[in-house]
Amino acid sequence: MASFHTRRGFLRKSVLSALTAGLGLPVAFADRMPRQYVPLLLEGELPPGKDHRLTVLGDRPWNIETPAALLDDELTPARLLFVRNNGRTPEGLTAAGWTLSIGGESAQEKTFTLEELQRNFKTYTYRLVLECGGNGRAGFSPQTSGNQWTDGGVGCVEWTGVRLRDVLEAAGLKKDAVYIGYYGRDVHLSGDPDKVVISRGVPIAKALEDETLLAWKMNGQDIPLIHGFPLRLVVGGFPGSVCGKWLHRVVVRNKVHDGEKMEGHSYRVPAYPVEPGTKVPEADLKIIEAMPIKSLITAPASGAMLERSRTLRVRGHAWVGEGRVQEVQLSYDYGTTWQKATLQPPHNRFDWQRFEATLTFPEKGYYEVWAKATDDQGRSQPMVMPAWNPGGYIFNGCHRIAVRVLS
Repeated sequence: MASFHTRRGFLRKSVLSALTAGLGLPVAFADRMPRQYVPLLLEGELPPGKDHRLTVLGDRPWNIETPAALLDDELTPARLLFVRNNGRTPEGLTAAGWTLSIGGESAQEKTFTLEELQRNFKTYTYRLVLECGGNGRAGFSPQTSGNQWTDGGVGCVEWTGVRLRDVLEAAGLKKDAVYIGYYGRDVHLSGDPDKVVISRGVPIAKALEDETLLAWKMNGQDIPLIHGFPLRLVVGGFPGSVCGKWLHRVVVRNKVHDGEKMEGHSYRVPAYPVEPGTKVPEADLKIIEAMPIKSLITAPASGAMLERSRTLRVRGHAWVGEGRVQEVQLSYDYGTTWQKATLQPPHNRFDWQRFEATLTFPEKGYYEVWAKATDDQGRSQPMVMPAWNPGGYIFNGCHRIAVRVLS
């Protein structure tokens, strides 16, 4: 599918032409309209509540990413949070009467209403990064299949809910538990109510961590429908695909969960390094678990121009799915030298961390500012492209922005 701005540009021209021809109403100052500007007439193209500056990669199902410069907030507002759906958004959902059932081979069958979860279990709030496993896919060469996410399939949200661990224990967790899986109320693109859209899961040890929540609030408000209202599974540090939306059932398995998109090539990467473009046998793929170390420059936006100064304040976020971020460094000479940024501590595990630095460019000219994060196990972002994989998953190459120094 064409990029959002290309598609929007075509639609904008079509609508403006129709207005002019059909109504005899010229568009004042149309020639002065900024190239990336989206007319108000077209704002309804996105789902309700979403900022018109987001980038639509697909609308059946919705795949929407956020330009890096719009991710500068410490907490990502709902209107700016990316969307990755696998099916159609369900309709007519209400919190009243919503139930969550627990079952499977390794747990007693039990059902809780949402009201019972809220009343009978301790509530927790964590800031947790949510990132699509395919975020950055456009950076791989050769290109892989799937939506070509650039950098904006990520956000950090304050989630409120109860720990999955507490609910599983109340339901009667058995000792042979190995994995959990989820089921949501999303609708298959075919419309078939009997087809499961996606049913992924995580190892039981991850399910029992403090930061694995059954959440009903996002940034202090009810989770928006497109993000999983009224109940969502949130698993800190793992890809967003394991954070099931519209959650109505959790199964505890005595084996690795085998739900939809848990097998085959979905959300799997080679168990060993492969040559780019290689067809990897299914048996040689492993399930993606913790997300890699990563960083994102959020200010200034790429294309910044310095007219009267050679000094630039740069800031952004860094995060990792396991361990903690140790440091962030910036370079403006293609990685020849690096300058350490200041790094704020996280509020909790799996929160992203703000970094800031002031760069002074030696002379006028065109520059690229690169950001590189390193975790506490010594793992750093590759400067160009990480190990290639056929699904285009877990890209974590250095993010970079363009800067022009004019004097």
